[in-house]
Amino acid sequence: MLEEQINTDIKTAMLARETAKLEALRSIKSAIILLKTSAEGYSDETEQKALSKMVKQRKETAEVYKTQNRPELAEVEMAQAAVIEAYLPKQMSEDEIKAEVAKIIASVGASSPADMGKVMGVASKQLAGKADGKIISTFVKELLSK
Repeated sequence: MLEEQINTDIKTAMLARETAKLEALRSIKSAIILLKTSAEGYSDETEQKALSKMVKQRKETAEVYKTQNRPELAEVEMAQAAVIEAYLPKQMSEDEIKAEVAKIIASVGASSPADMGKVMGVASKQLAGKADGKIISTFVKELLSK
């Protein structure tokens, strides 16, 4: 289970004095504890959502730091995002996402941009944790507008 792996990695990071990695691992552990006590419950799906959200937040924060000309802070955020991403399933390539979206459009029977909601609902569930929602949305729009 992920929690056991995180606890082991925290100990290893502490012994190696890897402070940036340790901070990211502790935030993952905190998220797991919060999930266990939440009404949503703790499952592999909620765990992946939480980790994806953490990565997204750190990347957005890094962008803010870059625009504020604070590269040292942006670097810390990106390093933490990379540590957290290591515990997520491998992300799909853009070609793989486009192929999956095309299959979903065919299976749903969508033919125009008006059907985007139907396609996005199915695509979001099928590709959850494997692809970013913005990229999925871009491909759905692109393929439905042809």
